[in-house]
Amino acid sequence: MAPTHSSVVFSVRRREPVLVVPSEPTPNELKQLSDIDDQAGLRFQLPFIMFYSNYNPSILMVQKKDDPAKVIREALAKALVYYYPFAGRLKEGHNRKLMVDCTGEGILFVEGDADVTLAQLGDTIRPPCPYIEEFLHDVPGSNAILGCPLLLIQVTRLRCGGFVFAVRLNHTISDSLGLVQLLRAVAEMTSGACAPSQQPMWQREIFNARDPPRVTCIHHEYEEGDKTIDNNSTTPTLQEENGINMVHKSFFFGPKEMGSLRKHLPPRLWASSSTFEILSACLWRCRTIALAFDPNEDVRLSCMINARGKQGLQVQVPNGYYGNAFAFPTALTKAELLCNNPLGYALELVKKTKSEMSEEYIRSVAGLMVTKGRPRYITAGNYLVADTTRVGFEGIDFGWGKPVYGGPSGAIPYVSFYARFKNSKGEDGVVVPIWLPPPAMERFQQELLKITREPRIITSML
Repeated sequence: MAPTHSSVVFSVRRREPVLVVPSEPTPNELKQLSDIDDQAGLRFQLPFIMFYSNYNPSILMVQKKDDPAKVIREALAKALVYYYPFAGRLKEGHNRKLMVDCTGEGILFVEGDADVTLAQLGDTIRPPCPYIEEFLHDVPGSNAILGCPLLLIQVTRLRCGGFVFAVRLNHTISDSLGLVQLLRAVAEMTSGACAPSQQPMWQREIFNARDPPRVTCIHHEYEEGDKTIDNNSTTPTLQEENGINMVHKSFFFGPKEMGSLRKHLPPRLWASSSTFEILSACLWRCRTIALAFDPNEDVRLSCMINARGKQGLQVQVPNGYYGNAFAFPTALTKAELLCNNPLGYALELVKKTKSEMSEEYIRSVAGLMVTKGRPRYITAGNYLVADTTRVGFEGIDFGWGKPVYGGPSGAIPYVSFYARFKNSKGEDGVVVPIWLPPPAMERFQQELLKITREPRIITSML
């Protein structure tokens, strides 16, 4: 039974999980992941969710009478012929090097029916989705990093004729852009395509460490020293570490909120800054104040910067590459300086940190992974942010039109994902989910109120 939220209670009836295999024979081979893929900090499962109404605007697509679960399952089988590594299983080689055993065993697929309509769910479809466990069932024995399906997909039909598409990704095999590339191929197959318009490229060697490996940059985002990592480790939750309940809320930043933020910045600074930079500076500062760090403690902000299409990088990321292609350059300062200085201080640090992303930086990360035993991301005093507003989940059309919402299902410990959001007033903006202990969340909201007057939130207690 789904949790009560805004008086919405419903149940989901699921069929037994099945394995979807490629519809044609595929190569049986071992394929190594890159040294950027092969990080301890990426050995976890990452969920995304998309909500579809029953409106079908395209006569070229499938008919509304068709079953979305059946249509998508058949298209997945066809797409896996081209993306066959997704149908394999991860294993470790020498020095725990991750590789895909392309066995063709398939991805895990669940279909279900929910006795609820999209209208009844209302704004709860936006992150943090309180029903993620209903719409993305954690099939027992499926969530290990090694030897398990690399994708878990659940398609849930709604009573109104709409449906929910939820997917859990083993992050080592792909990033969100790579996942969207696969989903676009699936969408093309639902419309009758014989092959994806974007041919997938493996070429993981482009993000391997140099020979010999070299670490040439300072990496504040990683723990120091060599670490022994559990083979099937996943990212721990804050509840597991601290033994306390957490509050999960999302904050909406539309034109009004962004206008308020810009008033706290000198014109020369806000005019040259992106929405991502301004939001990251604001959230980092407010979160640091809310968590009440010791004034002399080091605090960090790690920004996910993708190498695809980034100007100034000599490394050529081929079109169709679907591996992890990013780094997390990290700003470092003392809590006292961040909290007591104006917002512009944090923004300058964010902009400087983003500018550090280069080919040398990402190759240095690869070298660090090889020479230091794949250290984890630092979590104490660190806040990781990733912008998914341009990834493309909102454009995935399986034949029933584009999703009403598509993107991350919420935050994960220490990490916030920025997603596109259209509120009930029709305003376009950015929604940012965040996890905090209850007292810290109260202080966080108070700090946001000071700078944005009235942040609009969606709440879910976990």
